[in-house]
Amino acid sequence: MAQDDGAPIDDVILRPCAEADLAAVTAIYARAVATGRASFELEPPDEAEMGRRRAALVAGGYPYLVAERAGMASGREIVAYAYAGPYRTRPAYRGTVENSVYVRPDQAGRGLGRRLLEELITQATASGFRQMVAVIGDSHNAASIALHAACGFRPVGVLTSVGWKHGTWLDTVLMQRALGPGDASPPEP
Repeated sequence: MAQDDGAPIDDVILRPCAEADLAAVTAIYARAVATGRASFELEPPDEAEMGRRRAALVAGGYPYLVAERAGMASGREIVAYAYAGPYRTRPAYRGTVENSVYVRPDQAGRGLGRRLLEELITQATASGFRQMVAVIGDSHNAASIALHAACGFRPVGVLTSVGWKHGTWLDTVLMQRALGPGDASPPEP
């Protein structure tokens, strides 16, 4: 039975995203692209493209997670996902990752995003990454900004009016947090 009171969910398992999860991940992202401002994509990618993206990240050693919840009408369902990927592709950025977190709208406000982001931070740190950057779509995205702040990110800048979507100019908010030893020593090769 779905909870509608915004209470935390105890019946959620965080695990690596599998190929079988791609339909649910694609649906969550498609809605975010079509109706939201967090992603600056204009057309939702299809499942094959989402699969290519996931495979590239996993092959590169980046964490890609899903939140699977029990007790839904059809058994266990994927209700959120998150991943870390390269912040930029040039070699000097190899110690820095960018994160993405998407929660199905009917599951928002229950701590899923925080649980996923905390696990991403743990896994990225264990993999030797030293910095995590959040590029948050829309400076009015208070939930994402608060989520990142609660997980130790600090604001580092706002890029004003850099995206045009849904008939309006959108900002991006940049937030950052150190992972492990941060910049106290060189990144791993």
